[in-house]
Amino acid sequence: MNKLLITVGFIVMILAQWFVPGQMIYEQEQVLSEGTPYKFRTVPLDPNDPFRGKFIMLNYEMNKVKKPSEEVDYDEDVYVYIETDKNGFAMATHASQKAIDTDQDYVIVEPNGVYEDSLNFSLPFNIHYMDEGKAYNAEVAVREATRDSLLVNCYGLVYVKGDRAVLSDVFVNEVPIKDYVNTEK
Repeated sequence: MNKLLITVGFIVMILAQWFVPGQMIYEQEQVLSEGTPYKFRTVPLDPNDPFRGKFIMLNYEMNKVKKPSEEVDYDEDVYVYIETDKNGFAMATHASQKAIDTDQDYVIVEPNGVYEDSLNFSLPFNIHYMDEGKAYNAEVAVREATRDSLLVNCYGLVYVKGDRAVLSDVFVNEVPIKDYVNTEK
């Protein structure tokens, strides 16, 4: 009886170890396949962390919105509602501490503070992982293009569905950054 209990417990543990990451992957893939794509203008920064691997840290131009009418609790997330501007890029339309019943897409952000009438925030999809051999070259290529004023467009393509947002890729001049690095050599 004791061996049976241990065997069943072991099997449940193995199934749980496969189920949890499988569920996380499924949710991400569902957002990518069914979500609405938005382009968020970015400024890529340094790509290295010995524990997380090679990546590009992204800062977004869209980092503030008109301050909501209600008081903002900085320990709680804020809903920032977005739509596409005339150039095809994401823009923040309004924010709320609570979800508003609307069909408009939103991203859940971390508030950073209020400056005058604007609520400053950080978007949650600010890291783009890359191939080990291309991350540093991507950083250098984008930095040089920015310095030389050659960079026309740099944005993160983010899919939004419900309360989930997934960064799909980073583009430089309409070329995926992994391909842009190959053409810059």
